[in-house]
This record gives sequence, structure tokens and C-alpha cells, in this order.
Amino acid sequence: MAFEPPTRLVNALGEVRDDGASAWLGRVGALLDDAAARREVSVERVHVPGGRSSLVAHVRRADGSPAVLKLAPERFRPEAERAALTHWDGFGAVRLLDPGVNDGALLLERLHPEVSVRTLPEAKALLEAAGTLRRLWVDPPAGRNCETVPERTGRQAVAMRASVESFPDVAPLVDAALEARDELVAAPPELRLLHGTFRQSKVLQGERMPWLAVGPDPVVGECAFDLARLVRDRVEDLIGSPSGPAITRRRVKRLAESLEVDQARLRGWTLFRAVESGVRALRVGRERDGENLLEFAGWL
Repeated sequence: MAFEPPTRLVNALGEVRDDGASAWLGRVGALLDDAAARREVSVERVHVPGGRSSLVAHVRRADGSPAVLKLAPERFRPEAERAALTHWDGFGAVRLLDPGVNDGALLLERLHPEVSVRTLPEAKALLEAAGTLRRLWVDPPAGRNCETVPERTGRQAVAMRASVESFPDVAPLVDAALEARDELVAAPPELRLLHGTFRQSKVLQGERMPWLAVGPDPVVGECAFDLARLVRDRVEDLIGSPSGPAITRRRVKRLAESLEVDQARLRGWTLFRAVESGVRALRVGRERDGENLLEFAGWL
């Protein structure tokens, strides 16, 4: 199948260290054809604008049923996603339809990509997203299938420290975020399989269940780490509101209470993840995103 990769994917991969991403983009059409042939599905179209870390194609199975075929570069850990989706087995998450294949591609049930919980009013969106997230928090699978929160945040901490030289103004926030991380990883209250990159746009409308999570970057750790990303959803709206700091504090309290997560730990992980994302955005030239995230982090 001849096509140009979606612009959003090309631009996003250009923001990260190469790690073979350029070569992957150059042969992704052939990879898609091979993956489709192996699963005996026919490709209808590539989903556009698509995501920032993977190529998603709408396909038809041999029996005519719809599905999607997802391909991602190795740096985005597609096999860790496969392991997590296999473990969830469709409970709270999109169902994996080819559990026995291990070639870096995923055949998934087709959801409604145009309808995420982000399309709902904010209060309802947070409620539905939180309910979906709760279902994903299960005991991790046996064996070593994905990294841990200390491992992932340890790598991120190294990059954050290195960025201070280029962006000295962020040093106080980086110091606060790293101090919070050190305290949090010292004594996690539980170990669960986490989505890893959960937000409203990662919860799509389905057929067998109203809402299902997609696109995990799974990690094993405490629930507060997963919930932290949800706290800052619609950060642009928060920054634009004169009540942004108060809304954020209420959101931390409400989410912590509704999902029985320690409020102080949720605040700490929200701070770390916002600063990490903000510094990373500055590092790749997304200045406005970085400034918004760091302003949000300052409220915490």
C-alpha cells in the first residue's frame, strides 16, 4: 500500500532522538502490508491525523468485521503494550485480536476514534475517565513485561537535570519535582499495572462497553502515578481561567477521594509529571506547551 505517513506522526518522531525512527518511517508502508497479510486483513485507510507515536489503519478481517492495525517504532515499546492488553483482556481497555503474534504490530477491535470522553462536559469527562482508569489497575502480569515507575522516572530525571543548563529558569521547579520523586519512589503503597500515559483523549467510545482505554505505555507502580496525568487534562483551559489554581486543587482532591488515592502522593506525582513534560516540551521547541505545563506545575 503506497501512502505518505500522517504529518502528525512525522513531526512527532522528529522531536525525539532518532533510535531508528527515520528508517521505520521509510519502510512503514511495507511493514503495514506485511502485518496485514500475516493477519489476513484488508487495509481500508490510514487513520488521519492519527497519533504521535504510531500508525493506525482501519482494516477488515476475513469475516468482514472491522478492526484496526497499529504499528509503532520499537522505541515506543509495542510489545509492552501487547503484554498489557493481553493481561487486561478487554476489561477497561481495547481488546487485542491477535494475541499470538509478536511482530511489533497490534490488531485491535475498532472503536470510535472521533468520540473520546474529552468530547463530554468536563465534569462528566473526568468521571468517565476515572471510572475507566480504575478498571485498569490490576495486579501486574507474572514475568518482566514492562518497566517500573522508578525506572521510567529515573530516566526522565536524568534528562530533566541535563535540561537545566539550557533553561536555567526552570531549575527551582525541577529541584522541587525531583525531590518529590525521590520521596515517592522510596515507599510506594501498592504495585499495579498502570496505563502509563492516561488522559481523556485515550478513552474512546466502544460497542461492547461505552468507554475503553487505548494507547497504553504500561508501567508497574502506584496508582497515583497514573492518575497524575489526568489531573492536568485540558491544561490550556486551566491556564486561561482566573480560577485555574483553585480548580486544580479541587481536582486533585476530588480525584484522590473518588479513586481512594493519597492526596499528597497524587499532588507530588502531578508536580513531577507536569515539570517533566514541560521541560521536555521546551527541549524540543514546543515553547507554549512547555510554559503552560510549568505554570500549571507552579500551582502545585
